[in-house]
Amino acid sequence: MYIDQIIIDHNRFPTKDAHPFNLSILQNTDALKLRTRVTVFTGENGTGKSTLLKAICHKCNIHIWEGVNRTRYEVNPFEEKLQQALEIRWVNGSAVGSFFSPELFRNFSQLVDEWAINSPGILEYYGRKSLLTQPHGQSTMAYFKAMCGRKGIYFLDEPEAALSPSTQLDLLALLNERGCCDGMQFLISTHSPILMSCRHAEIFSFDGCSIKPIDFKNTSHYMVYHQFFNGF
Repeated sequence: MYIDQIIIDHNRFPTKDAHPFNLSILQNTDALKLRTRVTVFTGENGTGKSTLLKAICHKCNIHIWEGVNRTRYEVNPFEEKLQQALEIRWVNGSAVGSFFSPELFRNFSQLVDEWAINSPGILEYYGRKSLLTQPHGQSTMAYFKAMCGRKGIYFLDEPEAALSPSTQLDLLALLNERGCCDGMQFLISTHSPILMSCRHAEIFSFDGCSIKPIDFKNTSHYMVYHQFFNGF
């Protein structure tokens, strides 16, 4: 474990009228205590789980390989400031790590290809193939396997968007294996009941008035899938 507590300091909110500071779930949560090496954030779209995940990553000084910034019609000056209201309690000092989201993965893959022109050995980490030439699910799993070969803290933002159900099972197997290893910690935002079922995971629900631990079978996503399949 690298992180065992995340504190949300409401006194540092620059406003309570703009996103993400207007989210009641952030206004009503003081801290999250992390007790396992795999922490899962789950909830409906717009509840703030990905926003908080990214802010924690920034607060940990872990770089996010984002794409080119483009001109936007409407800019929210508070959008990237949540990290300033967070405190991270480290167990034994800070750690290296990485951030994954499907929407940013292609940008990262293009960077790896560019680096490989002068340093082809870098592809050894990713199955000895360009991430751009592998099928999408294959390249994503190649990245995960390379990532999980090194100690650190890893942030996965809805990784299931890039994976078929069978490939989600491959990632689940990897989390089950690595989630009990010293020197590894995962924070995951997901809608996938497959990934939520990781046997090492503690799940936090974003569907209430504050962020609370929840049992796997009590999550809204599990219940929706359960009702759907029982209807056949």
